[in-house]
Amino acid sequence: MSSPDKQTTPNGEPLRIGTGLPGPGRPKGSENKATKAFRETVQRLLEDNEANVAKWLAQVAEGTKSRRVNGKVVPGRAPDPASALLRLEGLAEFAAPKLSRAEITGQGGGPLTVVINKSGQQRPQEPASDPD
Repeated sequence: MSSPDKQTTPNGEPLRIGTGLPGPGRPKGSENKATKAFRETVQRLLEDNEANVAKWLAQVAEGTKSRRVNGKVVPGRAPDPASALLRLEGLAEFAAPKLSRAEITGQGGGPLTVVINKSGQQRPQEPASDPD
């Protein structure tokens, strides 16, 4: 009796362990469970510490004064707004994934031609040439 969820080879035979043929795996572009769980954990951590994160970023941007801890002087830090922005950028990657870059080219991979029509009149369409 065959189970409908069993994997098969391309010719329909049952997949045998050790055949070297790959299984269906995850669909292309899907996120694996560990990555999803990690992103959710970081998202919760950021949400739970929203006020603290803002305070910590402000401390980095504005710097801190020297202070005494157990009789010893702990030096402060100089203001560093650039570093605060980099840290914010690093945190933002977990909340919103980076967008991929796309290159737009003109016909045949050449330069893109942009025509700006300020007159408001229709411009006659040029016939599209066959790229072949």
